[in-house]
Amino acid sequence: MEHLFSSSIKFRQKELVKGQSTQPSFKRWEPFRSFIGGLIAISFLGILSNLSSYSLLIAPFGASTVLLFGAPNSPLAQPRNLILGNFIGAISAVLCVLFLGSSPLASGIAVGLAIALGQAFRCLHPPAGAVALLGVLLKASPFFILIPVLSGSLILLGIALVFHRFQRREQSYPLHWL
Repeated sequence: MEHLFSSSIKFRQKELVKGQSTQPSFKRWEPFRSFIGGLIAISFLGILSNLSSYSLLIAPFGASTVLLFGAPNSPLAQPRNLILGNFIGAISAVLCVLFLGSSPLASGIAVGLAIALGQAFRCLHPPAGAVALLGVLLKASPFFILIPVLSGSLILLGIALVFHRFQRREQSYPLHWL
């Protein structure tokens, strides 16, 4: 029994060290700045949606916002990944709806395509999988690619660029464009 207890304590300590070395850490004011960035971006998309009568606010943009403001130095948050990744996710959804309908299989194929094409074109963006899934669930038409996906992604990018210009950061956003 004592050996089991000792082993579990060692395991816990080992896992804590692993977690501390792999999980991101944030400076004192970083969570507050990320909160403000996310608040501005999503609120702005919502306000534009209300004013324009076009739905620009979709759930995958919440995940994109986490990357843009919570982990802007991540390779997955760079402009190429945001724009092309979401674009590929939308195209995958529309093609699957067109050829396969909106079945669970079509949903899986659309998400799988978004992942594989994102990797192939070096623009992997995790929210693109959600874009693909949402598109199939909504039985998206080709218009889905332009509004909300492409236009919303470009608006988010614009907000992130302006927001990060006002931040005093060690590295500026974006780290790269292409």
